[in-house]
Parts: sequence; structure tokens; C-alpha cells
Amino acid sequence: MTTLETSTPLTVESSGQPARRAASPGRVAFRQFLRSPSGVCGACLLIVIILGTAIGPVVYPVDPLDLVGGPFTPPSADAWLGTDYLGRDVLAGLIYGGRASLAVGAVAALITIAIGLTVGALAGFFGGAIDTALVKITEFFQILPPLLFAMVLVTLFGQKLTTITLAIGAVSWTSAARLTRAEFMRLRNLDFVKASRAAGAGDAYLMLRVLLPNALPPVIVSATLAIGVAILFEGGLSFLGLGDPNTMRWGLMLGQNRNYVLDAWWAVIFPGTAIFLAVLSISLVGDGVNDAINPRLRRRM
Repeated sequence: MTTLETSTPLTVESSGQPARRAASPGRVAFRQFLRSPSGVCGACLLIVIILGTAIGPVVYPVDPLDLVGGPFTPPSADAWLGTDYLGRDVLAGLIYGGRASLAVGAVAALITIAIGLTVGALAGFFGGAIDTALVKITEFFQILPPLLFAMVLVTLFGQKLTTITLAIGAVSWTSAARLTRAEFMRLRNLDFVKASRAAGAGDAYLMLRVLLPNALPPVIVSATLAIGVAILFEGGLSFLGLGDPNTMRWGLMLGQNRNYVLDAWWAVIFPGTAIFLAVLSISLVGDGVNDAINPRLRRRM
């Protein structure tokens, strides 16, 4: 009588190799970001700018409002990037002005995205009369000249940095709102949303836990670009003389020295270059983030 031999099932342990855990979406996106040359270059440039404004006062301890020499002193050992029309150190102005400009840009972008997310999510999720009303409000703000509207707000409520930041956020949220509305309208009728609703999920849960995480990728890209737009916006307001003159900013340096560009080019070129490099680095980071979280672009990489 023959006996049947049972074959040993193949297991993960028999192969001698442990099972690999699936990488988290955040880790996958970070790896894809590192494969984007423009994103990596932008991130490195942005890190250099942030570190320069953070540790600059330690390396170069000069008050940007102090008169360190004569007006229009060329770059020298005493003033590395020269002095402006009053004799203030240009490099010190770049360091301290970068702090204010970057801070205003980041906070204004957060306000922009917060308002845009709220308005767009409510309009795209509920639809109907709520959608119509919020779209009309968005269109009203969209047809207003943003710079002129911000100038009016700053003139009425004061020229402090907080007022400028709130004014920039109040006039720049329409694009984020329209983008979020479109994403919520696209997602709200998909099967996984219907399944969550059938399981008893309420409106707040659906909006915050189901729809919002799936609508965030394009909004994140928009948020990175909004920082650069806010920096340009703040630079434009400061260039026009709207803001606290006792708080150094890149746009303020440009505005105060624009009439003396032929006498002291360094007082205009260096602040303008700082704004250009900051906005460029943020734009490159935004492109890298888009490449990392966009599924269509990810398949091509």
C-alpha cells in the first residue's frame, strides 16, 4: 500500500527573505520628489535662503536701521554689499528683510488656503443654493483688482505686518476655493463616498475624513505656489510704501532706493535678486511636489 506524500507549502519564511512592508504614501511621494531635479534644486535654494535669514544675524550682527557709513558706499570690507541712500547696510537689510518677507508670505498663504478650502469644500459638497451663493461671493472677490483691494485694506486698517498679511490672504483665496470646489464636486459622487454615506457617515465626517484627504494633493501644490505669490504681493505693497518703515523688508528696500539705481545699483539689484530667488525656489519646489503627488506624472517617472 502506497502512502501519499504531502508537499510542504511554500511560505515566506522558507524562502529566507522577510516580507517587505508597503511603503507609506508620504514616503513614496518623498522618493518621487527626490527624483525631480527642479524640485531638489528649489528645495536646496530655499533652505539656503531660510538658513541665511535665520543665522545671518549671528554671522553678520549689524542692525539694518543703523547708519553704518556714508550714503551709496560701494561694497567693501566694512559693508559687504554696500550701503543705501541713507547709509544703512544692504546685507543687514537683506537678512532682516528676508525674515519679514518670508514670514508674511508663509502666513498669508496659510490664510489663503484656509479660506479657499472652507469656501470650496462647502460649495462643492453641498451644491444647490449654498454652492450658488458661495460661487457668487468668489466671483465678486475675483473681479476686484487684488493689489488695489489690498491697498485699500492696508490704508483703512493700518500698515502693520499683521494687517498686510491678513490683507494678502483676504484677496488671494479665490483660486484655492475654485480648485477645492472642483475636486469636491468630482469626488462626492464616487463609489467610496457613497459607501461611506450608506454606512451612516455624517456630512462632517465625509467632508473632513473622506473627501478632504483625497482632494488635498492639488491643493498642496496650490499652497506652495501661493507662498511665492504672497511674497511678490508683499513686495509690491512695500515697494509702494505701504507698511511699517521701521520693519525692513525686501520690497521696502527696492521702493526706497529705486530713484538711486544709477548711483548705487547694489541697493536695488540685491533686494530684487533676493525676491527673484525666493519666488523661483518656491516655484521649483511646487513643481517637484506636483511631480511627486500627481499619479499620472508618477507613472512616467
